[in-house]
Amino acid sequence: MLGLLAVFAVGAYATYHYGFADGPLVDAVITQTVIRGPFDHIVIEQGEIESSSNVDVICQVKSQGSGTSGTPILWVIDEGTYVKAGDKLVELDASALENQLKTQRIAVSGAEAMVISSDAAVRTSEIALQEYLEGTFMSERKAILSEIDVAQQELLTTELKLASAERMAAKGMFNKRQVQAEGFAVSNAKNVLEDAQSRLGILERLTKEKFKVQFESDIEAAKAKLKADASVLAEEEDKLRDLQDQITKCIMLSPVEGVVVHNNQYSSRGGSAEFVVEEGAMVRERQTIIKLPDPTKMQVKASINEQNITLIAEGMAAKIKVNAVDGDMLARIKRVNKYPEPSSYFSSSVKKYTTFVEILSPANAIRTGMTAEVRIFVRQIPDAVQIPVHGIYEYKRHHFALRKNADGWETVAIKIGATNDKMVTIEEGLTEGDLIGLNPRQHLDLLELPEVDEVSDRDRLAEIGADAGTPS
Repeated sequence: MLGLLAVFAVGAYATYHYGFADGPLVDAVITQTVIRGPFDHIVIEQGEIESSSNVDVICQVKSQGSGTSGTPILWVIDEGTYVKAGDKLVELDASALENQLKTQRIAVSGAEAMVISSDAAVRTSEIALQEYLEGTFMSERKAILSEIDVAQQELLTTELKLASAERMAAKGMFNKRQVQAEGFAVSNAKNVLEDAQSRLGILERLTKEKFKVQFESDIEAAKAKLKADASVLAEEEDKLRDLQDQITKCIMLSPVEGVVVHNNQYSSRGGSAEFVVEEGAMVRERQTIIKLPDPTKMQVKASINEQNITLIAEGMAAKIKVNAVDGDMLARIKRVNKYPEPSSYFSSSVKKYTTFVEILSPANAIRTGMTAEVRIFVRQIPDAVQIPVHGIYEYKRHHFALRKNADGWETVAIKIGATNDKMVTIEEGLTEGDLIGLNPRQHLDLLELPEVDEVSDRDRLAEIGADAGTPS
């Protein structure tokens, strides 16, 4: 139908300019018959093919400091290569990590030596306590007990001597001094016994406890140092294992089967490349290097102009056209972003809203990154009266058309409905078969526009601004 309309328009245009010998008819009106038929309200935008299910191959090598920009790529597989799970994809430069690994091994050895020394100190302290309790203390105790036994024996002997001296003195055989001497000997023996007994009590109650506390304190201190050294060793070993793991992660393998897509990134300020996956490129931690898209789950990422975004809703039907594929692919609106894409200094002020269109049966020939035309079917009317958009004249927010009648041309007020870039549906004012003019703006002398009330909000504006202050 649209093809026939185009042929008709070209013919009318040719007749208008070249059909008469005297030259073009300046006042000729290009006409078109009002038709009735199916009408599709379509929004057409451009987009890019991508997979809705991607396996991202992410750099897991940690940054080596705040001053570094990342890890260099030594080798990367070519884009478009078909890989299987376990195939090598990327090799990162691990030389700096290997140097750190050598230094870390030395640190681990030093920490191990400290743990061994601290463990020996704990054992030495425990042995010292055992040595004192079972050796030194027992020896000193037995020595004092021996002294007590000797002192008791000496006391008993001196007491017997004193008693004998007292009997002898009673018979006149010892004088008073001899008796006193024996008495002093008894007192001295008692003092020696009491001293030994006192030292035994101090040894058992105080000295033993003092040395026990001291040795136990040495043991606890040695254990604390052993624990600290063991913690340092564990930390150093963790660093060693982490470095070994980081070196392993410098070789990145494919987790699944798929086709390799390099995750090149481009600036929004003019399209220049911010990151290109190639040998020598610097990769940051958690940065995606390669994508492995699922070819059975493809979609189109399209940017919808702000003037059309309110027409688009999730679930709407769509058709996808890709130059590499014959025919169209059926699709469905999957998601419409609520916020516009960030604009740059070089972009226009018109906002764009990203919309994701799911391809229901993707063709095998399509690839990520291909440009696609998206035709979104906003509304489908099975039977609608419609005319070309060029047949409408808008005046004070009202719409009019030029209709041919027996006497010439008449101006008809119409009510329009759904529209697209070529046709517009007519809800009131025209019927199928009417002949209308397609260029009313070029024939304003034929238009008889009625007096219509233009919507005015001057009174409302005056009411809103009635309490406004005076500008300073």
